[in-house]
Amino acid sequence: MAGVCAPVTVVTAMDDGTPHGTTVSSFSSLSLRPPMVTVALDRDSRLLVRILRTRRFGVNILGAGGEETARLFAGRRQDRFRRAAWRVEHGLPRLGGVAGWAVCELHRAVPGGDHVLLMGLVAHADSTGAASLVYGNREFGTHSGYARMPRVLTDHLLAFTRH
Repeated sequence: MAGVCAPVTVVTAMDDGTPHGTTVSSFSSLSLRPPMVTVALDRDSRLLVRILRTRRFGVNILGAGGEETARLFAGRRQDRFRRAAWRVEHGLPRLGGVAGWAVCELHRAVPGGDHVLLMGLVAHADSTGAASLVYGNREFGTHSGYARMPRVLTDHLLAFTRH
């Protein structure tokens, strides 16, 4: 599966006033009506325990250039939130500079092998329209069409200023 590109997200929860989060690449849209997404977390995840208790989670969809944030939240450091820009939004930790954000109410948790699939009802979502970060073949990147867009716009603006 390393060759399959996957979106890079940081899933967050707030438990007893303390922010928690981890990098997750197993994120997907599930349903439009009602709006639902899925996230898979390891059965031994400390974040999973908090989400099952609070019944809520946030999905921070990282944008192109978010590799440092992805690595920070993939590690075991206890001070992740002290090292990242974030704020509380809709009662959940939202990271700064993300391409998208979804606030989810836990609809169902389904065991699957060594993971648990969380189905979340999306209560709020927004997007900046920026290219999202993907991970495949052990490298971070973005969709090539999105990667070209900023340069095309920049090229047009530069050409306009020359005339």
